[in-house]
Amino acid sequence: MRRTDRLRACGVLLALAGAASATTPNGLPGVPQPAPASAPSAQPAWASMTPQQKRDLRARYAAWQALPDAEKLRVRRAGAALVAMPVAERQALQARFAGMDQMHREGWLLGPRLGAAYARLQPLLGYLPAAQREPMLNLLEQLDADSLEQLSLISQRTPPQDRAALREALLAVAPAQRAAWLREKVGH
Repeated sequence: MRRTDRLRACGVLLALAGAASATTPNGLPGVPQPAPASAPSAQPAWASMTPQQKRDLRARYAAWQALPDAEKLRVRRAGAALVAMPVAERQALQARFAGMDQMHREGWLLGPRLGAAYARLQPLLGYLPAAQREPMLNLLEQLDADSLEQLSLISQRTPPQDRAALREALLAVAPAQRAAWLREKVGH
């Protein structure tokens, strides 16, 4: 796994931390490790959480469940690499992630590929109506790297008052026509 791929997958891993079972080291999803026989039950920990902590944990778990299998595999590999890192390097990576804006940290919940593009897509996706969330995420998963980059440019160039219309128009474009539609919008 290339270093940039590992860093992207680690971003997802850190965003999802705590979403996996209590038997994973450092709460890293998809990196199972047998729990010692004397390990305490997860129930007391759950019972001591605030409602906000429980909501956050549920959201991270749902994000993990929603990742495509290929993205989960990348995150699992990154988890193994993260666990194998020297403690200082792992802590530096965790500190770098913690230093990011919360909005961008949460963007990593979309997986390594979309998480890496989220900062540029945020103007378009940041205030996505609930009814458009699933169709838009499905659409984003279908885009190739060039189309995703073009959508990132369009997202950044579109004034706030025009973003809802842009999302509706994008969702209305047939999948076979999206690449051409995006190129036309970018001006290529």
